[in-house]
Amino acid sequence: MVDHERDGAPVLITEAAPSYEDQHAARKRKYAIMMGARIPCLVLAMVFYQTWWLALAFLVLSVPLPWMAVLIANDRPPRKAEQANRFVKERRALEARGHQVIEG
Repeated sequence: MVDHERDGAPVLITEAAPSYEDQHAARKRKYAIMMGARIPCLVLAMVFYQTWWLALAFLVLSVPLPWMAVLIANDRPPRKAEQANRFVKERRALEARGHQVIEG
């Protein structure tokens, strides 16, 4: 097979990485969800204040959420170390047709 690294063949970009704006929006969405999950934990800790072990469990659960949300929001997806997907033109062969032979 021919190496198409630098021969000028077009690169297929159908599996291109998401744009920076899309990545940033996804990270903001994850951050908002994780920080939003902290509020119900704190509310449930207040609701179950008479059951101290349950209230403490909800408080302990809510403590690392901001830290994890920041780590996840600041983490960009890893870059893929893939080879470029080059367009390879399909080679067609001529059809073999029967032909008339004239013997003379």
